[in-house]
Amino acid sequence: MNYNNLFSPIQIRGLELKNRIIFPAMGTKMATEDKFVTKQLINYQAARAKGGCGLNFTEVCSVYGKAAPKKFLAVSEDKYIPGLKELTDAIHEAGGKAGIQLWLGGLAVGSDQSQMIVIPSPMPVPGTEYTLPGASLETIREATEAFGTAAKRAVEAGFDVIEFHAGHNYTPHSFLSPYFNRRTDEYGGELKKRARFLIECIEAIRENIPENMPLFMRVDAHDDYLEGGLTIDEVIQFCKMAKEAGVDVLDVSRGNFSSAAIKYEVPPIDLPRGFNVDNAAKIRKETGMLTVAVGRINAPSQAEDILKSDKVDMVVMGRAQLADAEFCNKAQAGRAADIVRCVGCNQGCYDGFVSTEMPFITCLRNPALGREEEYQFSKTENPKKVLIAGGGIAGLEAALQLKKRGHNPLLCEASSSLGGQFALAGEAPRKEEMKEAAIAMALQVEAEGVVVKLNTPVTQELIGEIKPDEVIIAIGSAPIELKIPGANLPHVTNSHEVLAGKSRVFGKVTVIGGGLVGLEVAEYIHESADTITVVEMLDKVAKDLGELRNICVMESLYAGGVQTVTNAKCIEIRKDSVVVERLGSIEEIPCDSVVVAIGSRARVFDDIKAYCEKQEIPLYVIGDALQARRALNAVAEANEAVRAIS
Repeated sequence: MNYNNLFSPIQIRGLELKNRIIFPAMGTKMATEDKFVTKQLINYQAARAKGGCGLNFTEVCSVYGKAAPKKFLAVSEDKYIPGLKELTDAIHEAGGKAGIQLWLGGLAVGSDQSQMIVIPSPMPVPGTEYTLPGASLETIREATEAFGTAAKRAVEAGFDVIEFHAGHNYTPHSFLSPYFNRRTDEYGGELKKRARFLIECIEAIRENIPENMPLFMRVDAHDDYLEGGLTIDEVIQFCKMAKEAGVDVLDVSRGNFSSAAIKYEVPPIDLPRGFNVDNAAKIRKETGMLTVAVGRINAPSQAEDILKSDKVDMVVMGRAQLADAEFCNKAQAGRAADIVRCVGCNQGCYDGFVSTEMPFITCLRNPALGREEEYQFSKTENPKKVLIAGGGIAGLEAALQLKKRGHNPLLCEASSSLGGQFALAGEAPRKEEMKEAAIAMALQVEAEGVVVKLNTPVTQELIGEIKPDEVIIAIGSAPIELKIPGANLPHVTNSHEVLAGKSRVFGKVTVIGGGLVGLEVAEYIHESADTITVVEMLDKVAKDLGELRNICVMESLYAGGVQTVTNAKCIEIRKDSVVVERLGSIEEIPCDSVVVAIGSRARVFDDIKAYCEKQEIPLYVIGDALQARRALNAVAEANEAVRAIS
């Protein structure tokens, strides 16, 4: 397929972009504690520019020194210019264009308690007697000037484009939205007054950049989950004001972090692909401005269709380029089948960003993210025969990377198909992209020329016959069995059997286990069950889901009428009920079918391990075969094993 629209140039004031693809501002945790650019951040951005992206934006960059949290980039003082210049130089050398996103974070600055939180109106802090004060007129004046001086520094640092962040509940958006702005002075009340701070910031930016330099603005299409918040019609009116003040391009996003609408900021697999495109199209039509579509656009064919239908002028493809830095080059060269596709899992990007355990973001599909320099695979000078046991996502990843390095992998899978539990997870509602990714991965393995043997469990005899130089164990995990009376009754099955379509349930269904798999099974059987009750030992369900997927799954369960029972230990299964011990009492839950979803345990391979040790064959254990966890761990460990095989 040709992507003629996607890879056509576009002129914005004095700037020509070579294609319509934008790499957006996304938090990375790659800046230093004191807000400077790092070599790691430069390598990360340069890799996407080298990969063919038309325009790279920095992550949010603080403009106001009093409200500039640590670990986020800043352009609030002259001392930050040299580092930012190194960044723009690297992007330019890689063939790209560099944009900076000017940011005043509002409530988000609360991550650093030493910094000022600039909000329009007083706001009580939940659980305390403290109330955050609304911004004084002096603070508003200083913040406005800060946007102007930051823009001036950005020009000096060599940026090609400025973006003013007026969305996502940060300070400008909070002034614009009637949900947050309850001021009665010249900065509150009717839309024109609520927009005043933003217009003054835009004017300050425009006054400090060259006439031929484009000014983008990120804006929410409307407020979600905020009663009495911004409507799309108000946003359109504001965008027309912004156009008069000097904005050239609208980057139409959605979401806020004060409600469940945060799911729209980094939309997980649960949300439809391209869910916000029609909003962007409406705003474009009403304003006549160049407009960018954002939100789960992760395939070149999808992006091409959006542009071909003349809904917008450009597209943001962020996580698509986290998953594959060469996304643009591959698409333009007609190699779309080789693209490693983002599946919207959020495990490495959003979950990694909010995690206190991960030093910086990563990606399930791309462990090289943030490690671009050290993860450069070199061709081996000593090709080895490597036997891989297991064709799930860990085994497939290992096979692909080994083959690319010049080794000779042989992949043996005990079942009749590849993909393992990653493909099985794709059977759950709204997760078909995971199944598609597993299928695509299997096709890539085949295209690379990897020898694959299905229905071939790895045994001591097979190892003796093949005589590999090294062995990778990626045989995954199996469902944990529930060892209580009645667990073997004919109406009892497990989550794997249900998702694989091997077991059917009916009537009143009880799902034992309220983690991710249990909840997805509950959604999966919704059409075939009369009622569904999820029983969980812990004090709440969905504890192993990331924040944004949690929101989506719980909303779906609520809409479907699924009941949850927490603090409940299953002690017996009877013909027509499940018996639980809950808060010191015994309760019975009537049911016709029972699905056990209490987790998985690594499969045993002691015989293989003993044989390899005896024969002195190096052995690597990866993914769920090591310990049942997330797919993120499996792919990362596959890459580590490949790196260890010299």
